Amino acid sequence: MTQVDFHTNVGDKLAYACRLARKAYLAGQPVLVTGEAQILQAFDALLWTFSPLDFIPHCALGSELAAVTPVVLAEQFDDAPHYRILLNLGATVPERFARFERLLEVVGDAPDDLTAGRERYRFYRDRGYPMNTYKPNV
Repeated sequence: MTQVDFHTNVGDKLAYACRLARKAYLAGQPVLVTGEAQILQAFDALLWTFSPLDFIPHCALGSELAAVTPVVLAEQFDDAPHYRILLNLGATVPERFARFERLLEVVGDAPDDLTAGRERYRFYRDRGYPMNTYKPNV
């Protein structure tokens, strides 16, 4: 059963997600990142600049390199190259998330993001998924 980890009340959601992607990459764990197109575009741009000392290899799912790239970005992921970790930056429960070993949910501190995060939390909880909740140190 998929392990669901919620990271809540995150001030800068995309920067926090970059750190999660870096952590998984450094641990040798492939990550598929999902969300709406505009979020994925912003995340892609931020991965290039969030840390001057780190390079996180990443690409879109449609790329020829997706099968060998450790961080893959996709709105839809029926043809995902791996099913290890799914990082959700979207507002809804990702379809077919249960194919992944772990699901990382990043919830910002904006009111609409908190509301959507609570709905996703209830969805997983009500279906019995094992869950952890993390709050960043402020």
